Amino acid sequence: MKKRWLIVAGLTLLGGVLAEVPGVVAGNWAQGPLGLILQPAPATPGGGTVYKVGAYPLYTAELADGEGKELVMSYCSICHSVTYITMQPPLANWKPTMDKMLKTYGGEKFIPPDVAEKILAYLQAHYTPETRKE
Repeated sequence: MKKRWLIVAGLTLLGGVLAEVPGVVAGNWAQGPLGLILQPAPATPGGGTVYKVGAYPLYTAELADGEGKELVMSYCSICHSVTYITMQPPLANWKPTMDKMLKTYGGEKFIPPDVAEKILAYLQAHYTPETRKE
């Protein structure tokens, strides 16, 4: 029982001492926007050769009509935009490009071989430098 009274008396004494220390009871905390991340002010652009770029357009190319277009839209766009298709490599490069996408990148897991052949035929017919629209 005596030990308990000593602990209570010690804590009371300690509380009285800490109450006199500046900044402990009253707090010495600066007011601020809790939870907000402060960001630096934006730099003001100068004149001369400095320019800015606005928002980039979101462009999805319109593929040429033909047999296989729906297959290309449904299978090829799973991994990449169809805009890549309109970059038109030479005719001989479509087969190695398709093989790379099927074997190296794992497309053969979800593109059946007969569908891959139809996609290749569509690409070779519509997207080569020779078939480019001026």
